Amino acid sequence: MPVPPVIKCVVIGNGAVGKTSMLISFTTDEFLPDHVPTIFDHHGVDIRVNGQPYVLNLFDTAGQEEYARLRSLGYQHTNVFLICFSVVNPASFQDVKSKWIQEVRHFCPRARYILVGTQIDLRENEKTLADMTKRRLRPISKNNGERMAKEIGACEYLECSALTKA
Repeated sequence: MPVPPVIKCVVIGNGAVGKTSMLISFTTDEFLPDHVPTIFDHHGVDIRVNGQPYVLNLFDTAGQEEYARLRSLGYQHTNVFLICFSVVNPASFQDVKSKWIQEVRHFCPRARYILVGTQIDLRENEKTLADMTKRRLRPISKNNGERMAKEIGACEYLECSALTKA
């Protein structure tokens, strides 16, 4: 039996935007309510695309600036990046353009990337909305996410919630 092809997918974005929770929810069908900062982690998943088997290697990275040099070492041979931001963290959305897409283009100019809006369950959360309103902020809309994806040349824009599995 032939060995299935491997797809290397690196997940990037600011710290605490839900990257690790998204990956754990996808790979184990569980939700971890507490933020656990990641330096570097790997999850392998067998998938099928159009009936063909593949191994999807998901690499979780640290979003904090102090890990930038270490993070970029894991970019070699990446097929696709998931550039993540939290829909309830406008700063993480702005960093997509000012930081993350620049990093991808610098280290992996030929790689494809998908823009992912995370934590969509918090977009309607009363406590989150009240906190954002106090700070004169609003959640990022799906339309704004789609617009950003088009602007940066992403293959796709997706939204998800690790909590609700949406």
